[in-house]
Amino acid sequence: MWYTYNLFSLKTKTIYTGYTDDLKRRFVEHNSGSGGAYTSHNRPFKLIHYEAFLTKKEAMNQELFYKSGYGKEVLKNKIAITLKDLN
Repeated sequence: MWYTYNLFSLKTKTIYTGYTDDLKRRFVEHNSGSGGAYTSHNRPFKLIHYEAFLTKKEAMNQELFYKSGYGKEVLKNKIAITLKDLN
């Protein structure tokens, strides 16, 4: 399985979107500081949303959508209650 996931930075109150084939490993990497430049400076993170796909291409396409202007709006509507509880 491939996953598109959204992390909420408890430090900056921002959402990070990515994709992976191992969600648990990737989440640990992000919170340990080895997930990349952006996530190492904005941790800790909470996993707030993910979607599973059979193919890498589908997960990549969903990630790109959530990073677009309209996609961010759709995502925020999907997770509005979660975001309200986190703030």
